[in-house]
Amino acid sequence: MNAEAVRYLFIGVCTTLVNLVVFTVLCKVAHMNVNLANFISIVTAILFAYVTNKLYVFRSHCASFGELAAECVKFCGARVATMAIEMGGVFLIYNILGFDELIAKCCTQVFVVIGNYFISKFFVFRGNAQNSGDPGNAQEYGSPENAQETESGSADGASQERAQQL
Repeated sequence: MNAEAVRYLFIGVCTTLVNLVVFTVLCKVAHMNVNLANFISIVTAILFAYVTNKLYVFRSHCASFGELAAECVKFCGARVATMAIEMGGVFLIYNILGFDELIAKCCTQVFVVIGNYFISKFFVFRGNAQNSGDPGNAQEYGSPENAQETESGSADGASQERAQQL
């Protein structure tokens, strides 16, 4: 397992904990409706996940506020798909099948974490990752050829210009 995957796994566990803790507090302490608590906990987890994935997992760098805004919109937009899986899964398992709300929430997390990794890696952060010495992270624009160039230090002019922006 490469360093990026290990970082993603760690942050994924933290994000899942944020999601579960917020959900549990809203359901058990605030006695909020399960579906509303689920929505709020997912939104909170998405915001946490964006910041931590950007900074620590994919080490993404944006040259301008516009790039940052576009990246954030892509991330949040992509998470709507897994949010639908989570909302639908919790609704099905809790409301229809009658399981405990925490069991329903935990069951959906496996699919959500896996889906979110692939969405983040191949759609959201793929062109903005910094080279951290990890070949999986050195792939500028997702190209193995560019990863080789970056590692060997013989990058073309566009890659050198991008390196100066970082």
